Amino acid sequence: MRRLLSIVLVFILVIFAFSAKKVLHMYTALDVNEARIYIDAFEKETGIKVEWVRMSAGEILARLKAERKNPQASLWFGGPVFEFISAKKEGLLERYVSPNAKYIPKEFMDPEGYWTGFYIGAIGFVSNTEILKELGVEPPRSWNDLLKPEFKGRISMAYPYTSGTAYTILATTIAQMGEEKAFQWWKKFNKQIHHYNKSGSACVTQVGLGEVAVGIAFAHDIVKKGISKGYPVVLTFPEGSGNFPLQEGTGYEIGAMALIKGGPEPELAKKFIDWMLTTRAQNLMKKWYRIPLNPNAEVAEGAVRITDLRVLPLDFEYFGREHDRLIDRWKTEIQFGE
Repeated sequence: MRRLLSIVLVFILVIFAFSAKKVLHMYTALDVNEARIYIDAFEKETGIKVEWVRMSAGEILARLKAERKNPQASLWFGGPVFEFISAKKEGLLERYVSPNAKYIPKEFMDPEGYWTGFYIGAIGFVSNTEILKELGVEPPRSWNDLLKPEFKGRISMAYPYTSGTAYTILATTIAQMGEEKAFQWWKKFNKQIHHYNKSGSACVTQVGLGEVAVGIAFAHDIVKKGISKGYPVVLTFPEGSGNFPLQEGTGYEIGAMALIKGGPEPELAKKFIDWMLTTRAQNLMKKWYRIPLNPNAEVAEGAVRITDLRVLPLDFEYFGREHDRLIDRWKTEIQFGE
């Protein structure tokens, strides 16, 4: 009897141990409601449970730095690639090239395999049409349009050090103007800000509710959280107007995912990356108006394609490497310099 009980106990422990390994711990920079779309589908299809925490990309990068000696998650899912490149530089990521990455154009992957892109999105301006009418002003179509006196104290966006969206905006202005002129522009623009958020997409709802007149975010978030919700908002892009002397363009992100170095469940994280690159998983991005990088995936009607816009050439490697320096400069000269 004792022998039988011992066998049963060992069997239970083996089952428990196996079950315990079937939990993937993840950090995601996607909106909570969007992340659930993919995570729920992955759990249902694979039987692997996902425990996840939502933070903006800058916050995830800070968390990985703090946890480098004892990583608490295995996968970083979503957010602009700038922060991933910075994390690679810090030695916080693990190499992995998914067999399904063959569908992803090479320019949207790290050449050494430390991160893989799975979507792309452009920076845009979201404006409340009712407030625009009250102010008697057109929606902004230039970076300098944001400096109009009518918009003083009526703009919101995220902090560049908490949000990958906002760091993309910072990188975009530098690519457009050059670093020194961009920081001079930011000193003027900072006076137009009503408040900063932690999350890059938070301003969309704030504009929709009329709390501010203008926000800056990714186009897919503006369409999903603003236009499709029926808010009185309009989406525009920096294309050049007013007295800006150069032809303008907008910035864009490569949204990525990566293994966290030393994470507790690397094999489960690999399974998620493999799954997320499949056509059936990428088709789910229609629900958030994202542009998938798998060429076989479907694109939602109303989604903004990069090919339809004038986009600036961004040096992702440069802005990834210079991430911490530019953030420190922004804090010193813009946040605390006024």
